Amino acid sequence: MASIVVIFDFDKTIIDCDSDNWVVDELGFTDLFNQLLPTMPWNSLMDRMLKELHAQGKTIDDIAEVLKRAPIHPRIVSAIKSAHALGCELRIVSDANLFFIETILEHLGVREYFSEINTNPSFVDEEGRLRIFPYHDFTKSSHGCNLCPPNMCKGMIIERIQASLEGKKKIIYLGDGSGDYCPSLRLGEADYMMPRKNFPVWDLICRNPILIKADIHEWNDGEELELVLSQIINMIFVEENNDSSAQLISVDCKLQTANDFSI
Repeated sequence: MASIVVIFDFDKTIIDCDSDNWVVDELGFTDLFNQLLPTMPWNSLMDRMLKELHAQGKTIDDIAEVLKRAPIHPRIVSAIKSAHALGCELRIVSDANLFFIETILEHLGVREYFSEINTNPSFVDEEGRLRIFPYHDFTKSSHGCNLCPPNMCKGMIIERIQASLEGKKKIIYLGDGSGDYCPSLRLGEADYMMPRKNFPVWDLICRNPILIKADIHEWNDGEELELVLSQIINMIFVEENNDSSAQLISVDCKLQTANDFSI
C-alpha cells in the first residue's frame, strides 16, 4: 500500500472553513480585511492583518486558540488515520500557512501522519508577531502559471512530487478551490482526483472534464470524503493484487512450458 500518495488541500478540505478568514472573523477584524482586500495580494494581506492583530494586542496564543476552534467534519480525522494505517503516504499542498496548518493538525492529533506540508512559510518574530511569506516570492519572479495565484502554483508542486516518487506510485488528490484545478491537470491516467462537489474546482472541472486524465471521484462532506477515499484505496489494493497474481500465473506458465519442452 506504500504505492499510494494521498495529497490533501487544507482549507475547506481537511477543515470546513478558510483558515485565514476564520482567524480574521473570529478576532473581529473582518471590516479592515475587506477594506484592504482590493489593495494587495491575499498572501500579503494576511501578513498585514497579522501585523494589525499584533498592534491591537492579539497574541500568538490568541490566534492558536481560535485555530483550535476551526470547524471540521468528525469523519475527517478518521479518514486521515485510516489512509495512513493502510500504508498510504500523506502530504498537504495548501495556500494557507505553516503555523495555521500545524497548529490545527497538532490539536487534532494527526500532524505525525503527514510526511510533507507544502504551504506558505511562517514564523514568529522577536516581537512575538506571526509573519507570513509567499511560497513563491512573486516580488522577484513569476512562476509563469496564469491559472494560479502569484504566490503559489500547486501544479508545479505536484510535478515536483511526481518527479520525486520512485516506482509506479498512484496519486490521490483532494481539493475544493480554484487553486486545485491546476494540479488536477497535472495528474496522470493512473491517478485519482477527488474534487469537492459544487465548489470552485468542481465547477472548473465540469466545464471540460476531458482535460482531466485522472479518474474523477467527487465528494460533498467529510463523511463522503472518508467513504470515497477508502473505496479508491481498496480498489487500488485489489488491482495491485490482481496484477501480482497475473504475473505469478504468467511465470508459472512459462516455467511449465519450459519443462514441457525439456521432456
